[in-house]
Amino acid sequence: MESQSITVEREQLLEWYRQIVLIRLFEERSLELYHEKKIGGVYLHLYNGQEATGVGAVSALQPQDHVITAYRDHGIAIAKGVDPKYVMAEMFGKKTGTSGGKGGSMHIASAEHRMWGGYAIVGGHLPIAAGIAIKARYLHLDEVTLCFVGDGASNNGYFHEALNLSAVWNLPVIWLIENNMYGMGTAVERASGQVELHKRAVGYGMEDGGRIDGMDVTVVNDTVKHARDFVIKNGPILIESMTYRYEGHGVSDKIFKERAQEMAKWRDRDPIEVLTGHLEQMFGEDIQAELQRIRLNVEHEVHEAVEYAEQSPAPTYEDLLRNVYVE
Repeated sequence: MESQSITVEREQLLEWYRQIVLIRLFEERSLELYHEKKIGGVYLHLYNGQEATGVGAVSALQPQDHVITAYRDHGIAIAKGVDPKYVMAEMFGKKTGTSGGKGGSMHIASAEHRMWGGYAIVGGHLPIAAGIAIKARYLHLDEVTLCFVGDGASNNGYFHEALNLSAVWNLPVIWLIENNMYGMGTAVERASGQVELHKRAVGYGMEDGGRIDGMDVTVVNDTVKHARDFVIKNGPILIESMTYRYEGHGVSDKIFKERAQEMAKWRDRDPIEVLTGHLEQMFGEDIQAELQRIRLNVEHEVHEAVEYAEQSPAPTYEDLLRNVYVE
C-alpha cells in the first residue's frame, strides 16, 4: 500500500509539473505572437510566475466545481482542462476558439469545463461567482465556486458586495486572492490600509483561510482541498496566496523592469524550480530525465496549439451575428 501511495504521489507531482510548464511555455509563446501581431487586442495579461497558485487551486476541486477569474485567465482555463488549442484559437480571434473568436484573451470560457471565464472589469466577476454559488446552496448541490481575485480588486466595491452577501447566505465559495503585490503598477501598501488581505475575512464574518506560499503548488493544493471541504458545510472562506508575475500588468506595462532586484528574489522561488526541488528530494536526481521528457512533450503541445490557431478559419459575418438577439 505504501508503494502504491508513493506512485500516486509521484504521478500527481509530475502532472502538476506538466501543467505548470505548459502554462509557462504557452504564455511565453503568446507574448511572442502578440509582438508578431498574430494575437490582437490592446492588452495581453500573462500568468508567468503565478502558475503554482492556479494549478494547485484548480486541481484541488472536483469535476462539478466552478471556476471564475479576471483577465489573467489563459493559465486558469488550461488548468481547468480547456484544450490549449482552443484557448490559442480564441486569442487569435478564430472561429474554433472557446468563444468562437469573439471573446479574445481576456474572456476565455468553457461551459463544458465549468470555467466561467475571465472578465475585463476589475472585480466584476465577484458578484457572478456569488450568483453561481447561490444555485449550489439553494439546490443543496455538492458544488463549490473557486473565485480568483487580484489584490487590486480587493479595494473594489464588487469585492465588498460579493463577499458580504456570500457570508450572509453561507455560500460555498472559495475566495482566493492572488496577491502578486501590485494592482496594475500600484503596490499593495500604497492602496490598502490592511496589507494582509486575508484578514478582511473577519470584517465579513467568514473563515480566514490565512496567507499561503503561492509559489509552491503543493501548499496551494493542500490549502484549497481543505477549504473545499469547509465551504460545503460552513460557507465562504477567504485565502491569500502570495505570488508574483514576471511581466507587467499587461504587455504594454514596462515599469516592472525597474524592479529587477525584487524580480530576482521571486525568481528564486519560481514555481517550476520549487516543484522540481520537491521531486528531486523525494525521487532523486534521476527524475530529471522524466522532467525533460515532459518538457519536450509540452513544447510540442504548444507548437500544435499555435499551428491549430493559425490554420483555423476566421468567423464569418453570420458567425459574428450568432447569439445576437436583437439586430
